[in-house]
Amino acid sequence: MNNRVLSLVLSRLLIALITLVIVSFAVFFATTLLPGDTATILLGQAATPEAVEGLRKAMHLDDPAIFRFLRWIVGLLQGDLGTSYANEMPVADLICGRFINTLKLAGVTALFSVPIALTLGISAAMLRGSLYDRIVTVMTIGVISVPEFMIATSAVLIFAVYLKWLPALSFANEIHSLSDMLRIYAMPVITLTFGVSAQMIRMTRAAVIETLNTPYVEMALLKGASRPRMVLRHALPNALGPIVNAVALSLSYLLGGVIIVETIFNYPGIAKLMVDAVATRDLPLIQSCAMIFCLGYLLLITTADIIAILSNPRLR
Repeated sequence: MNNRVLSLVLSRLLIALITLVIVSFAVFFATTLLPGDTATILLGQAATPEAVEGLRKAMHLDDPAIFRFLRWIVGLLQGDLGTSYANEMPVADLICGRFINTLKLAGVTALFSVPIALTLGISAAMLRGSLYDRIVTVMTIGVISVPEFMIATSAVLIFAVYLKWLPALSFANEIHSLSDMLRIYAMPVITLTFGVSAQMIRMTRAAVIETLNTPYVEMALLKGASRPRMVLRHALPNALGPIVNAVALSLSYLLGGVIIVETIFNYPGIAKLMVDAVATRDLPLIQSCAMIFCLGYLLLITTADIIAILSNPRLR
């Protein structure tokens, strides 16, 4: 790794760190702007003003916002996510099990979406301009144009209401066999796979086509190399960096879709936990969940940028 590449990588990591600080600031103060008073919601509308005021002082809600922000940041750096207002439990304990469920859903989705997307993207690039390529392109654009909630709602109507093949809700704690796992994860994974794969197919196809247009690939074709051999032996290895970059970027879209999918299918993940926390104005829980999603997105984007830097032949 030369000095230029190293400086670019370090600068990208520094930008990611600064972005994380700005995001933490935005998350904290955005949650404080949520309508409704936390103390009143917890005690109920029948609570006396004295009780509400006492609870606000006990929870330090009447402290200046900047002091509460600094206290929260120091806690995060020490691994303390705070205590849930509604459950009176450590936020870390509430998040732990739900976070594992979300990781399982994301992992199963990646396991299905990545091979499908790479196969379609690479094959479409190999057959560029053909009927197959046009069909894949049209279907990809069509899927990208449809939001996740529409795909999820359609899946419920088709597979749960009309065909009655799959359950409308997904409860991860009801998995006792492989068939249970397939039934529970089927519709959430189908919904997420559509969105993630569509983005990945477009980016993979573009990366392979760009590599196919390079002079050394054209020279291999002129020397009599077959098109599959030219792609698999000459183009694909050199397009590996952009393809991995496309995978990382596409998986970042998974985080936004998870929030919608977990809510619609009542899947017990961290996104559903955050949505439920909004209803009770459980600020420490909302902030911690939001930071986890922001950190995951930032890690994927930063990884994609670093891969793009390392795979750029002009920087070697």
